[in-house]
Amino acid sequence: MKHLLGGRGTTTSPRTHAAQADSGLPHPAQQVYVIGDIHGRADLLERILERIDAHIGTSEAQNPHLVFVGDYLDHGPDSATVLIRLRELTNDFPGNVTCLMGNHERMLLDFLDDPATRGPRWLRSGAGPTLESFGLHTADLGPGSSPDALLRAARSLRSHLPDGMADWLAARPLSWQSGNLWVVHAGADPRYPMAEQSARVLIWGHPEFDSMPRGDGVWIAHGHTEVGQPSTGDGRINTDTGAWHSGRLTACAIRPDGKRYFLQT
Repeated sequence: MKHLLGGRGTTTSPRTHAAQADSGLPHPAQQVYVIGDIHGRADLLERILERIDAHIGTSEAQNPHLVFVGDYLDHGPDSATVLIRLRELTNDFPGNVTCLMGNHERMLLDFLDDPATRGPRWLRSGAGPTLESFGLHTADLGPGSSPDALLRAARSLRSHLPDGMADWLAARPLSWQSGNLWVVHAGADPRYPMAEQSARVLIWGHPEFDSMPRGDGVWIAHGHTEVGQPSTGDGRINTDTGAWHSGRLTACAIRPDGKRYFLQT
C-alpha cells in the first residue's frame, strides 16, 4: 500500500458509503480503520488493504491506524497466508497496525496446549482448513478423534508453524483504545467499565452486549457476530460480514470528528 503499508497500492477507488449519524459519536485521536473477521481469506485481506490505502489517500488521513478484530483463521482456505501477512504488517508498522486476539486464535493456542481436551471444540469450529493450510493431512481427524490422534496433530501443527508464530498469536492484545473508541473482538459487558472487562467476555462476547446501552459514552467496534450488512449505532460498530463464505470483508473508517465510512471487498 502506497500510503501506509509499503507499496501494495491500487489506482481503483474504494467502494464506500457513509454510515448513519448518531447524536453521540466516537472520537478517536486519529483516523482508525477497523477490519472485520477474515477467517482464512487471504484474497479478501489484500483487497481490503487496497481499499484502505486508497481511502487514506483520498481522505488525507494523518497517522492512520489499522485494527484487525481477530478471527484470522479457520473456515477459509488460506489461514497460514493470512497469519504470515498480518504478522508481517505488525512487525513492519508497529505504530500503525494492531491485530487483536479472537476466539479462533484462542482455540488454536488452547489446542496446542491441551489437544485432548480443547481439540474437539476447535475442530468443530472450522479448524480443518487451517491445519491443511499449514500442510497437515486431516482426512482422519475430527471432533471424535482419539486423544492420541489429537496429540499427534498438535505436535505436527506446532512443528509446521513458522518460527515465533505461536508466540506472536499468544501476544495479541484483547483490546485497542483511542479516545472514547474501543476495539475488541466480540463485545463487552455493558455493566462494567472497559478497563474491568474479563478476557473471556472480550473474546467470546456477552449476552447483553447488543441489547443494553452502556451509558458511559464509550463506542465499541467489534466483529465475531455475523451480520448481512455492517452496522453502526447505539455505541456499537459491527464489522463481521462473514467474509469466508460471503466474499465480503468489511472495514470501518472512523474519523476523529465521529464520521464513519464502511469499505468493503
